Amino acid sequence: MKARMPILSTFAVLAAASFVRAQTAPVLALPPDSPRWELEGEAKPALYQGRACLRIDGGGAAVKDLDFRDGVIDVDVATPGRRGFFGIQFRIANESGDGEYFYLRPHKSGLPDAMQYTPVLHTGLNWQVYSGPGFTGAVDIPRDVWFHLRLEVTGAQARLYVGDMRKPALVAPDLKSGVRNGAVALAALTGETYFANFEVRETPPAAWERHPPSMASGTLTSWSLSPSYDALARDLERPLTPAEIAAMPWQRVEAEAPGFVVINRYRDSPHPRVTFQGDFSKRLEPQPGMQVVFAKTTIASDTDRLVRLAVGYSDEVRVYFDGRILWRGRSAQNFRDPGFLGIMSADDDALYLPLKKGDNELILAVSELGGGWGFVCRVEAPER
Repeated sequence: MKARMPILSTFAVLAAASFVRAQTAPVLALPPDSPRWELEGEAKPALYQGRACLRIDGGGAAVKDLDFRDGVIDVDVATPGRRGFFGIQFRIANESGDGEYFYLRPHKSGLPDAMQYTPVLHTGLNWQVYSGPGFTGAVDIPRDVWFHLRLEVTGAQARLYVGDMRKPALVAPDLKSGVRNGAVALAALTGETYFANFEVRETPPAAWERHPPSMASGTLTSWSLSPSYDALARDLERPLTPAEIAAMPWQRVEAEAPGFVVINRYRDSPHPRVTFQGDFSKRLEPQPGMQVVFAKTTIASDTDRLVRLAVGYSDEVRVYFDGRILWRGRSAQNFRDPGFLGIMSADDDALYLPLKKGDNELILAVSELGGGWGFVCRVEAPER
């Protein structure tokens, strides 16, 4: 039987072939005053350190009439700011705005999350949900110095180069939005950033090969989601009544590997101004604009037994079981301490469920403030 090439090696071959093709493909080079730019927010042509460029600080610049799937995006960047979030968005769907985003955090230079890849889903950045290998990485980000970014996109994979064009700084082996083609844009959510020498080389479409992570044993994968509600308009310390459960419209969904239910795939993301992110003393105050979605599933058991439920969530959860509330957790950014990020992982929190023989209904109320809306649950035998 023919030996199978390892996934990473296969991706390296495909990426190398893509880069070779890109060198001979037509190049779209846009100067900062090109009419092909669609500027939004604080974005305008400028001159910085002698270079004609785009200045963006809380805005973006999208390329008109470009339906990008695979190829290479090159741009020079410079930022004088100590703090910021800037990078390249691509495959942005016209109707939904879903797409992919690679960005840098200059205030995290050299740290494990100095750069990040996140999908954009229903207007939400999901950096709290998708983190770690394939999503975040360490890189040194110069301040007030021009350096180069290159993004190579090949099917469901992408590679970001920062300064060094020989070795990728971040490899995303499994792009998550599901969007296969769309617009390209430069963006700086905050932080004065300059972009120059922008070029796009499109390449022929590569095979669409997904490389999702494995699913751990005991992961709960079949769920039903409610509509989203104003979290402050409901008493979330009180379990739903049978009549309320019956009256709600429920949408069946399946968790994606490694077990995440990404609510932003199904519901619009809220964008409230979170008061305690600027003042830690306000972390217990109500946060107007917070939204909540209920999620329910059934756990079948062949006997009465106690199991541990490992749970990850973003940003807040109530767990209801057997018609009563068992637990509440809060994991919003800056909530547990001023530097807390609220990254979602099933290894973070746990509680114990007294299962009865037969079917057991588990309901979660998952609230969102920003940074990614989702949860993951895994049933485990308790430690002895």
